[in-house]
Amino acid sequence: MSSSLSSPPEGAAARPILIAGPTASGKSGLALALAERLGGAVINADALQVYAGWRVLTARPAAEEEARAPHRLYGFLPLDAPYSVGRWLRAVEGVLAECAAEGLRPIIVGGTGLYFRALTEGLTPIPEPTPEIRAAAEARLAALGVAGFAAEIAARDPETSARLDCANPRRLLRAWEALEQTGEGLAAWHARTPPPPLPLDRTVPLLLSPDRATLYARCDARFDAMLAGGALDEARAVAALGLPETAPGLKAVGGRELIAHVRGDSSLAEAADAAKAATRNYAKRQITWFRKRMIAWQALSAKESSENLAAATLYAGERP
Repeated sequence: MSSSLSSPPEGAAARPILIAGPTASGKSGLALALAERLGGAVINADALQVYAGWRVLTARPAAEEEARAPHRLYGFLPLDAPYSVGRWLRAVEGVLAECAAEGLRPIIVGGTGLYFRALTEGLTPIPEPTPEIRAAAEARLAALGVAGFAAEIAARDPETSARLDCANPRRLLRAWEALEQTGEGLAAWHARTPPPPLPLDRTVPLLLSPDRATLYARCDARFDAMLAGGALDEARAVAALGLPETAPGLKAVGGRELIAHVRGDSSLAEAADAAKAATRNYAKRQITWFRKRMIAWQALSAKESSENLAAATLYAGERP
């Protein structure tokens, strides 16, 4: 990952633009500015901005921003609807075809690294587990604990276990589910990964990478702005739905903290402090993930959004 601007890739002006980065790094603003300047469509690559229940809290583009350029794959799911990398990938392939037909330059933006990885590296077509198998996996994990569950997977599928983060319960659950659902381990499935829909060398990949102190300050300031902009009202509306704690849309950072306040379990100041801490921790995890897996992306680290726009426009093969 370079901290200085490289020369634009050959044929950059005809390529889709990818914009990744941690939360509060300015991705959505940059994507909208590029869409307006280059005649593009902004396409969501954030796993939580697909849900309708949170607009303010997930920093989804505001309605007036959506009116300034075409936006796709935002806010179309109820909070309790499951969603996966595979479903997003199929949806974005359809949107890319629509952009080609309408003469719009695709600008894919978000903070979900797995979405970008599937888009540019390919996704193994592992069948989704049935609800019964998913429930059985969670029960088995609860009964054995993380270490015992990991040991069971290692005994059944040593090849997958050797590649697995055995301290990550979600990865362990997926490995166990694949074995139960298909009779084959994740490693065997990964060996049959098809070509990616959009290889990285056919894109303009941009990674917003502000310094950590600046980013953390933005996280805190943005949460204050969210509270002023209606996040607490959103939390009241979501709490009134009575959704189970496992509802996918409830994973929005800061959502649980605000709902706890709405229910009288904490003061607003306590909820805000906890939500800000959770946001900073999330940003830290994203930074680590991007640093390890996006070394070929062009980094943009300017503090001023206007500087990033100028650099991004140039790297995309256009005149700033």
